[in-house]
Amino acid sequence: MAYSENDLLMISGIQHFVFCRRQWALIHVENQWDDNFLTLKGNQLHEKADDPFFNESRSSKITVRSLPVHSLEYGLTGVCDVVEFMKDDEHGVPIHGRKGKFLPIPVEYKHGKSKEDDSDRLQLLAEAVCLEEMLFCKIDYGYLYYGRTKHREKIVFTDELRASLKQVVNEMHDYWTRKYTPRVKPSPKCKSCSLKEICLPEILNKETAEDYIRRYLSE
Repeated sequence: MAYSENDLLMISGIQHFVFCRRQWALIHVENQWDDNFLTLKGNQLHEKADDPFFNESRSSKITVRSLPVHSLEYGLTGVCDVVEFMKDDEHGVPIHGRKGKFLPIPVEYKHGKSKEDDSDRLQLLAEAVCLEEMLFCKIDYGYLYYGRTKHREKIVFTDELRASLKQVVNEMHDYWTRKYTPRVKPSPKCKSCSLKEICLPEILNKETAEDYIRRYLSE
């Protein structure tokens, strides 16, 4: 199925969803947000990458920053930190004003280090499928750059990873359509969550986050 422009969800939300479905719903369904050290650190790193007025061009590579992308097939929209258009006359696409063809390779910047789960990899793949749909090409890999390790990690977009992305995105759209915020069990990762004061998992059995905020403001 194809989604309408009004149904597009943020690519950046994929990382939230994989980390914690409740966190994603609080941010994207209930429009709650809060900052902690980790989110501020991440924003600082992205400021260095997200310069929409900076493009770097070489004979074999064109670097574009803050490139808006979307996919009606997946129902996603967002902005790529960096897209490197690599010279590739066999698999690439033509670019206006340039000789030859270039293959777009997404590069996503993260403040920490490589994660055990697929949250970063799925976000990167989501950017790739948007580029594939927009530019009519096939992208086999991309890169994740981690600020803590100063290391660029190559991510191959396997069939398994693509299937996982489809499953996650379908679940996100289901939650969004139903305006559903799930309940979750507290875990150690709650300590680093930017929404822990809003989510308050210890009182989930008593009231929702929305009801808590309303009660707090009325006191």
